[in-house]
Amino acid sequence: MLNRVVITGIGIYSCIGKNLAETTQSLYQGKSGIILDKVRKNYGYRSGLTGFVDSPNLKGVLDRRSRIMLPEQGEFAFMSTDEALKVAGIDQDFIDKSNIGILFGNDSSAQAVISANDIIREKRDTVMVGSGSVFQTMNSTVTMNLSTIFRLKGINFTVSAACSSGSHSIGLGYMFIKHGYQDCIICGGAQEINLYSMGNFDALGAFSIREDAPQKASRPFDRDRDGLVPSGGAATVILESLDHALRRGATILGEVIGYGFSSNGAHISNPTVEGPQKALEMALMQSELNIEEIDYINAHATSTLAGDASEAKAIFNVFGKPGPYVSSTKSMTGHECWMAGASEIVYSMLMMQNGFIAPNINFDNPDEDSAKLNILAETKETKIDCFLSNSFGFGGTNSSLIVKKWENK
Repeated sequence: MLNRVVITGIGIYSCIGKNLAETTQSLYQGKSGIILDKVRKNYGYRSGLTGFVDSPNLKGVLDRRSRIMLPEQGEFAFMSTDEALKVAGIDQDFIDKSNIGILFGNDSSAQAVISANDIIREKRDTVMVGSGSVFQTMNSTVTMNLSTIFRLKGINFTVSAACSSGSHSIGLGYMFIKHGYQDCIICGGAQEINLYSMGNFDALGAFSIREDAPQKASRPFDRDRDGLVPSGGAATVILESLDHALRRGATILGEVIGYGFSSNGAHISNPTVEGPQKALEMALMQSELNIEEIDYINAHATSTLAGDASEAKAIFNVFGKPGPYVSSTKSMTGHECWMAGASEIVYSMLMMQNGFIAPNINFDNPDEDSAKLNILAETKETKIDCFLSNSFGFGGTNSSLIVKKWENK
């Protein structure tokens, strides 16, 4: 007997909103969070464009020991998780009596590593980096820190899968709960946004250089796109088995009904059509839905020439024309990398709750592939009963998730 898996809490800390209310407003208004960072230009970046994310002030919120263990993305993840737990109605007393786990997507901790080595080079003494440094530098920093702060006792590890990390964390959480290994898991994704985190990506020439108009730089599916804009923050999704949620009287926000995954098995960075299409088809098969029942697709589309084109082809091959409404929230947020698969579930959940679809801003001219899709360039007020979210990453890792509005039946 397989468990139904439901969403009972969501939280967000991003460049378009530091909480759910701010983010909902930005999504509805099609508000961009992209800026030109002159510090990056002076440092040597080809592109100084980035999503702007405020650092939270955690003094007085967390004790000093907890604060010195947290890198930037860990701070973001604490904020989104704290909000998600409150939405779910889960307090520390309940956590202490329960077996709650955590799975978070994270694939770098660049600033902590560089800062520590700068100190070692200058002081010629490793002791000078401090006792908290090692816990900031590890790729598992988010899960190790949050599991300690919230005193979690269930599953605890980090999903490292490039730009699919956040999506796979939710997919794996769904599978653990569906098969009865856990009753409740905190899932999500986190992405650092500091000066050191994106230099290697900038070196690839994959970033937009439309620096004269930062808020128009991220242009998913548009014919005139010239590259992605890096961004970051954190997003959290609380997953529970239906029985567990009902037993504690939780408000159920949605139900995860499909998780599809695949590997391209080809070039390390060049996308394919077949890999994403396989993930889409697998998610649909698991959901047992007809293609007509998908109301909205939050596309991975990052605003790169090859990536957007391959996804557009995959979506068209599966859904045909006209197909469901499509938009990429990355047009507003930029590419949130390791967190994107989780944040885009949160963004889509907010649309579902509030009866609208956020626009694919800066979509002025379709190309040959995007013209075949039902892409919304303006906000549309409409009911969403079921949505699909795509995430694809370097190494050819693909993830598709399907979430349905909660129905008590």
